[in-house]
Order: sequence, then C-alpha cells, then structure tokens
Amino acid sequence: MITDESRLRDFPSLAEKTYLNTAAEGIPPRSVLDALHQYATDIELGYDGRARHDVQWSQAKAQVAGAYGLTPDEVTICSCSSEAYNMAAMALHLQAGDEVVINDLDFPAGATPWLSPTCPATVKVWRHRVGKLHVDDLVPLLSTRTRLVTTSLVSFLNGFRVSLKPMVEMIRKNSSALIAVDVTQALGRIPLQLDDVDLIISSTHKWILASHGGGLVAIPADKAEAWTTHAGGWFNQQNAFDADRFERAINKPGAGSFTPGMPNYPAVYAINAGLNYITSVGVSAIDAHCRPLVDACYDGLRKMPVQMMTSDNPDERAGIIAFQYPDAESVFQKLHAQNIHMHHHAGRLRVAIHGYNTAADIDKFLKAIHALIAS
Repeated sequence: MITDESRLRDFPSLAEKTYLNTAAEGIPPRSVLDALHQYATDIELGYDGRARHDVQWSQAKAQVAGAYGLTPDEVTICSCSSEAYNMAAMALHLQAGDEVVINDLDFPAGATPWLSPTCPATVKVWRHRVGKLHVDDLVPLLSTRTRLVTTSLVSFLNGFRVSLKPMVEMIRKNSSALIAVDVTQALGRIPLQLDDVDLIISSTHKWILASHGGGLVAIPADKAEAWTTHAGGWFNQQNAFDADRFERAINKPGAGSFTPGMPNYPAVYAINAGLNYITSVGVSAIDAHCRPLVDACYDGLRKMPVQMMTSDNPDERAGIIAFQYPDAESVFQKLHAQNIHMHHHAGRLRVAIHGYNTAADIDKFLKAIHALIAS
C-alpha cells in the first residue's frame, strides 16, 4: 500500500494540503509527470519518435484491457468520455421509435447525446429514489424497442454505486438492449466486475491519476459489429492508405472505430504511467485502505446538521460522499482557505477519498467542518 514515505515521495504536493477532490481531478504521482516529460523528449525526435509513441500506445491499451478484463484488441483510447459517447451514438444509427434509457444520477456526457435534437430516439429516464437507483424501477422502462441502457457505475453526483449484476440481469430478461457503463468514478478506486457489459467508457484525469485528454473505451469482440462507428478519419480506417482509399472507407470494427485520428500521445503516456502506478499498488489494496476512511467520514458527517446525499449502505458507496448544507458556499470557501480541498456545486458538497488519503486527512476535514457549522 502507499506508505507515509512513498506518499510524500510520489505526491509531494499533498504534504501541504488535505486533498479530497479526486472525483473532479486526481493528483498525478511523480511517475506520471515523468511520463509527460518522456513524451516531450520523444517528440523532439520528430518522426523517429513515432516508434516510441507506438510502444506507449500498445502498453497503455494493455493496461486498459487488464483493468477492464478484456484484451488489447477490444479497447482503444479516444480524446475524452464525451467523444466516446458521441461516437457510440453515431454507431447505433437510432431511428424513430427506438428508445434509450438514461438516469438522473448520471454525468452529462453519458446522457446528452441521446437528448440532442438530432437524436430520433425516445429517451426514458430511470429516476432515483432518495439518491438510489432501484433495479425494479428500471423494468417499466424496458421494452422490445429499447436499444440502449446507459449508466455510470458510480454516480459523480452523490457517489451511489449501481448494483451492476442485478441491473444487467434485469435488462437481459426484459429487453435486447445494449448496456453501456461509465466507470470514470470507479476505475482505479474499486475492483471491477464488468461481465456482460457491451460498452465501457472512462475518462482519465480522476482516479487513475493520469491527465486530461483521454477516453478509455472497451467493446467486447462479440459486440463489435453493434458498436462500429462509421466516422471518417484515418486511424480508425482499415484501408486508410490502400489503393481503394478514395473509393470506399472501411472502418475498423468495434473499439478501433472510436479513435478517428492521431492519438493524443501525451495523454497516452500519462495513462500508461497512471494505470501502471495503480496496478503496482493494487486496486484491492486501495479499496481496503479507503473503505474505513469512507465509513469514518460518512459516520462523522451524519452526526452533523447536514443532509446526506450518499447511501447509508456501505456496499452502495465507493469513494464519493456528497451532502447538502444551507451555507455550503461559505463552508467550501472557508475550508479551502484552510487548504482543505473538496468540491462544491449548487449547495452540494462532495468529498472524494483515494489511496493517497489518510486517517489524518479525514480527521482534519471533520474537525474543520464541524467547527465551521458550529460557529
């Protein structure tokens, strides 16, 4: 696990602050910064640096495949999760009468492509009850016309963790819909079991401690045809430089079709290093370290006059705790002045706890917010 010594070595900026905002931005370890420097060194070689970029690309894909439980041929890296979802919308060729199910705990990237005026499908919303998505509430939304059900594994809004296996079983029982899962708020923080999921997406600048500019996409080989997008480009083409390239465009199948142009190699270097760091520590070890910290933080906040938004069931939590307080903006600003970093939006305060956080971080946060509320 991350020790006091390795924490200060790998995350020197954390010596000066209490950082509880990984759900918005992760703090990269020194190895990720070194990887970005290595990219700068490699790009100085000009075209000769391409071979080094290709090595990083292959290694990063292998890292993503390992994290998702798939093969490197079933994954790709595009520019961000929003691009991935728009490519997915293009691949499905939705028609009038088709239906898509989203939910009201999800991040806009996974919901807005289907709400666009150019999308002919009917959108149904799986609505939460007291911050939780109940699988039984999904059943009335499913039909023979349901083409897609999309959700985040862990909600950015309140940290609710979907019970994935029961959800997948319910969808398979009541429809032939494809299932897309965004693991942005889970990847690198909790062990993943993504069996029988048709599309997996994640951003890269949060819990895997990499950089902006990446979208990690995975499509199992047996679902490649359903998800092949016919976007123009060259990196996603099978015949980009063949003799017939001006007569027809043949896209790579499945995940390969989601990266239309030159990969964002600086992000690729960072992704490779970030996932390597997470793997070296171990996601199970990270989760085991964080669980008591999350529970202590939740229990401490629950004793205060705040409105908890996160589930009281530990199995429905990952790394995020969210709550509401009438004077949230003032509390947020005063905590920030004490170098305690968390997230605030529209009266909602959000804490995110990762492997580099400590019991001292949680204790300092709880004591500070208690003093502010008491005053």
